[in-house]
Amino acid sequence: MLRPILTAALAIWAGSAGAQAVNDYPTNARADYVFVCMAANGQTRDMLEKCSCAIDQIASVLSYDDYVKAETVLSMRQMGGERSAAFRGMGSNDMVANYRRAEAEAEILCF
Repeated sequence: MLRPILTAALAIWAGSAGAQAVNDYPTNARADYVFVCMAANGQTRDMLEKCSCAIDQIASVLSYDDYVKAETVLSMRQMGGERSAAFRGMGSNDMVANYRRAEAEAEILCF
């Protein structure tokens, strides 16, 4: 009798641990994405749902560390001068390409 209960409890725990690994984005990072998305696309309830869906999709494809790195590279590329040159290098191109693919997938699935 105790064994099925323990097995079920372990399955639930393992499932929640796996979900946590995929869902490693902090709430404020998700909220920032949604605010920017809504500012660009409209301040409606429908857009709130679409933008929330988009960040959830991005989170399912990219780890939070990869997301932060790509966002940093993209923001640094917007700066002028020599400071931005380091962020235009080949190593950062793959990172940004992965982010862009995740964003494109999210747009297809959510919008």
